Amino acid sequence: MNAKTDFAGYTVGYDIPALPGMVEADIQTPCLILDLDALERNIRKMGDYAKAHGMRHRSHGKMHKSVDVQKLQERLGGAVGICCQKVAEAEVFARGGIKDILVSNQVRDPLKIDRLAQLPKYGGRIAVCIDDVANVGDLSAAAQKHGTTLECLVEIDCGAGRCGVTTSEAAVEIARAIDAAPGLIFTGIQAYQGAMQHLESYAEREAKLDAAIIQVKAVVAALQAVGLKPDLVSGGGTGSYRFESGSVVYNELQCGSYAFMDADYGRIRDQDGNRLDHGEWENALFILTTVMSHAKPDLAVCDAGLKAQSVDSGLPFVYGRDDVKYINCSDEHGVIEDKRGVLRVNEKLKLVPGHCDPTCNVHDWYVGVRNGKVEVVWPVSARGRGY
Repeated sequence: MNAKTDFAGYTVGYDIPALPGMVEADIQTPCLILDLDALERNIRKMGDYAKAHGMRHRSHGKMHKSVDVQKLQERLGGAVGICCQKVAEAEVFARGGIKDILVSNQVRDPLKIDRLAQLPKYGGRIAVCIDDVANVGDLSAAAQKHGTTLECLVEIDCGAGRCGVTTSEAAVEIARAIDAAPGLIFTGIQAYQGAMQHLESYAEREAKLDAAIIQVKAVVAALQAVGLKPDLVSGGGTGSYRFESGSVVYNELQCGSYAFMDADYGRIRDQDGNRLDHGEWENALFILTTVMSHAKPDLAVCDAGLKAQSVDSGLPFVYGRDDVKYINCSDEHGVIEDKRGVLRVNEKLKLVPGHCDPTCNVHDWYVGVRNGKVEVVWPVSARGRGY
């Protein structure tokens, strides 16, 4: 699950899209490539921002699902740990040596709870979110069974409309139950406003977060009133981190997509009206694809279709080109508008996916490129670990 250095027995084009040392032009497609220089700049930039604003940054594993990318975020960006959405995903990172893991989701199935309670045995800190007092007893019993400790965050629904309690009273009730439960520690609150992350207007995003911050402050005050001051108030994404870091109440960010950037995040605007991918963050993740047909003079067909990406947030765009446009896709084909007939069969293009998270989850490997050569090949460690 960590960076591979021994690729003996791996066949390029069958087991793996490339090997370290290959030139970029020989990479087999479709596959994911990382511009390592851009990735490292993004990671350092977020780390510098968090440090300058007195914030912890817990990077989000559901985005990249890679032990190697996470270790880079910790080494270059000072990330304190990782968020995971599923127990199996968390286990991949625990086995890979990540020492501070928050399952930023609810865990209710008995088998999953049992596996979660065993994760501290890998030597790290494990936390989980709770939005139902009935969950407390099950987590406590599993922790006692395995002789471990689980930290717990009460999840607040501060606008996402998914998991989380909506009142201070409910949050206090759960926190008190956690505090009294053997094997559990009340650590804080999870307050991620996911619904506003992709709103295009900076002002609209700010207004949504202002409302969330009022709610979170009320919950924190209610907890403090009963002697349960939260150590962590965690939340904040790529579309909102500036608001949480200026809120006074949040002390931990959970940004993920900033490291790779995708087309959907790229289109939203910063406070000056600029696209996020035009200065604030760089595109570091691409689907490398090859033109396989140009039988029609104004249309080219590439090998990156639905099986190479997720289009839930829209189609990809062709990076660095304004003369061609990706306009449609089916299972194995991507259709590219080429009105001037400039593309050639076997020409390679870089696509910026609409949504990086689910796109990464359909690939086995990241091919890291620097100066036109393959420097690293990393497994998508937690691919398919959705249990």
